[in-house]
Amino acid sequence: MSDGNLAVQAAAEDLVLADRGEDGVLRLTLNAPRSRNALSESMMTALSSALEEAAHDAAVRVIVIAANGPVFCAGHNLKEITAARSAPENAADRGRAYFTRILNQCSALMASIPAHPKPVIAEVAGTATAAGCQLVASCDLAFAAESAGFATPGVHIGLFCSTPMVALSRNVARKHAMEMLLTGDPCPAPRAAEIGLINRAVPDEDLTAEVMEAARKIAGKSTATVAFGKPAFYRQAELPLGEAYDYAAAVMVENMLARDAEEGISAFIEKRPPRWTDS
Repeated sequence: MSDGNLAVQAAAEDLVLADRGEDGVLRLTLNAPRSRNALSESMMTALSSALEEAAHDAAVRVIVIAANGPVFCAGHNLKEITAARSAPENAADRGRAYFTRILNQCSALMASIPAHPKPVIAEVAGTATAAGCQLVASCDLAFAAESAGFATPGVHIGLFCSTPMVALSRNVARKHAMEMLLTGDPCPAPRAAEIGLINRAVPDEDLTAEVMEAARKIAGKSTATVAFGKPAFYRQAELPLGEAYDYAAAVMVENMLARDAEEGISAFIEKRPPRWTDS
């Protein structure tokens, strides 16, 4: 590999900083504060790669997505999109093929988070707008500093936040989602907690400690048990009531046959801490 290619690879890797502690918590930090941690092509590629790698790392039990700088994530990189619209190679279709590729890339990233085998927690300091808000809504849990804010402001610039709408509408009631989408107004963190977009808003200085406490608590559970429960949660939510119960019962039977379920029940009866084997 040439020095030039190595430099490009290093730059891409630096967009997302990975830090895994001995507690099994992997912190992925968006690291492009000058561009407000916007979801450029390279940022989405870097984050997708980090999540994919974590999925196959048995030492990773929980993932936290945080960000450097005063903005958690400003959504798509509008400068990059504008440049692509005017690029000669996109003149024939006015950028249609490029826009399709970028939005599909973003959608795949967002869909990969609830589909990820490990729990993913958003740690939000600053603002999360448009696809940045979508990123938060896609995570399994989300905690935010009290000073943080959320918005889907695309309507202000003539571009409705249609893809962020998918994740948003799966987290909050329709009236709340439509208010954010139609007005584009910012939603302060305490209000975001009230409507269910995040789990809770905490004092700014306590944010990381609060997130890590929750992450370590989850990391202390059997990963096999969590691997049964997380996908089942999202799957059953899409099913009619009767089908949801049938599906959940089948999952619970398989879970009951797992070694960690046997160990956990025995530990409970014997009043001792469980010894997980993650199997």
